[in-house]
Amino acid sequence: MDWQAIRDEEFPVAGRWAYLDHAAIAPIPRRAGDAMRAWIAEQEANGCIHWMTWRNELEVVRRRAAALIHAEPAEVAFITSTTMGIGLVAEGFPWNDGDNLVTAAEEYPSNLFPWMNLSSRGVETRLVRSRDGRLWLEDLLEAMDGRTRLLAISHVEFASGFRNDLDRLTELCHERGVALFVDAIQGLGPLTIDVRKTPIDFLAADGHKWLLGPEGAGLLFVRKDWIDRLRPILVGSNSATSSYNDPEPAFTLRSDAGRWEGGCYNMAGLLGFGKSLELILDVGADRVSARILDRAEGVRERARSAGWRVVGSDRPGDRSGIVVLDRDGSDNDAVARRLRESGVAVSCRRKKLRVSPHLYNNDDDLDRLAEGLRAPS
Repeated sequence: MDWQAIRDEEFPVAGRWAYLDHAAIAPIPRRAGDAMRAWIAEQEANGCIHWMTWRNELEVVRRRAAALIHAEPAEVAFITSTTMGIGLVAEGFPWNDGDNLVTAAEEYPSNLFPWMNLSSRGVETRLVRSRDGRLWLEDLLEAMDGRTRLLAISHVEFASGFRNDLDRLTELCHERGVALFVDAIQGLGPLTIDVRKTPIDFLAADGHKWLLGPEGAGLLFVRKDWIDRLRPILVGSNSATSSYNDPEPAFTLRSDAGRWEGGCYNMAGLLGFGKSLELILDVGADRVSARILDRAEGVRERARSAGWRVVGSDRPGDRSGIVVLDRDGSDNDAVARRLRESGVAVSCRRKKLRVSPHLYNNDDDLDRLAEGLRAPS
């Protein structure tokens, strides 16, 4: 694979930045920007005259999103954020008073607050803390009992970069009759998910991180046998089989996940997202994953040589595209600002440096990071 050609053709951001912050907000590839600019030009010139052309293109995007995770297109709905996807599942799940769910204490707030918000409905959220830089299966299992209905987990934890074992979690949950929800926003891209081989029940991911899409365009996966069991939330004209133009529209819900697409689409965002998915699928999801993990390993090696400690589990199977760094006495917020001033983009999360490279980052980018890390804190 000619990674340099992809860098040159698709990522203008590389002309200025050693951009290593894809776990925050990724720059979009040129083909995604072209698609969004074309839609804007069309709207300026013609308004809604050719709207159906763009609407039909969304089904191409849906097929790409489904192909990425090996789902059926009917199991994929478009969402404007991971938070929206989590909320649709949290509020639509068939809870009973006294039920509980289990999740990680260190989760991003969007994978905590929607579940905690269920307390008024008599649903308890049980938080499990990590140990030694990772979550342990036995701790998650210990938190479950006969009233546990769901485990909500991130594929990759945003602050630590720890990768949860979805295969094992799926097996353990289904043995206990517990549904599995996966926040995949930090996993899809550096890692691959096949929902046929790993039969998780629900998955949500916005596209603006590792999938290289714009903000406000993402995917919700609802396994086929859950579509009729999950209460539809935010229903609208797109949720039903009848047309808004019918004299008396019938409230008959769609049989697929599109029933959760109630209102207007973020057309520009979804068209851009579709092109970002196209790039990933053109390269091959497995190749993209291997490349990102290779780049992350390069970050770890250079950081250690620069005197930094790689935080978190050191087991190869626990690693992801996120590399978390720390150094005794370091003001990591200041380090992140100083690196950005030098043209190296990283983040500071929960007082530690977070580095997240992607497929187009070359050795020069990683060397620029290493040079910045060697500077006194």
